[in-house]
Amino acid sequence: MESTKGLSVLSAASVMMALLQSICTAVLTINSVRLGIGLTALFAGGIAAPLISFHHSAFRVPMLVLAVIGAVVDLAVLAWIRHLRSRPESQWRRRETTKKQRRSERLQFALAILTLVLVGVEAWAHPIVHRNPFAPGAAPSSRR
Repeated sequence: MESTKGLSVLSAASVMMALLQSICTAVLTINSVRLGIGLTALFAGGIAAPLISFHHSAFRVPMLVLAVIGAVVDLAVLAWIRHLRSRPESQWRRRETTKKQRRSERLQFALAILTLVLVGVEAWAHPIVHRNPFAPGAAPSSRR
């Protein structure tokens, strides 16, 4: 009977320690999030001012063009790989693709599509966000 009582005390103490560790972890996580928010605000408020020059179209547009070219090349390579695998001449040496290879190809495809979608959304939203009244898709304003 005593060993059961000692075991239950030990279990209760273990549960209490686990609870304290969970609380400690939660507090540290919340403090880390608050620190991240504070550093982001600091960066956006003062440190980022010299970096605003990189937002000009002279830098932004070539980066968008490079992103589109990279995504299109990636999609073309994936399509070429699929084409080569499906050719009748390659059937004799064809091996089953591994799960890792299929997952990698799906990830590359998804990232390329995501890149194209994000570039399209940025190209559509940039004039609206930066208040260019003559941009296509911008809300009409009171022009005088």
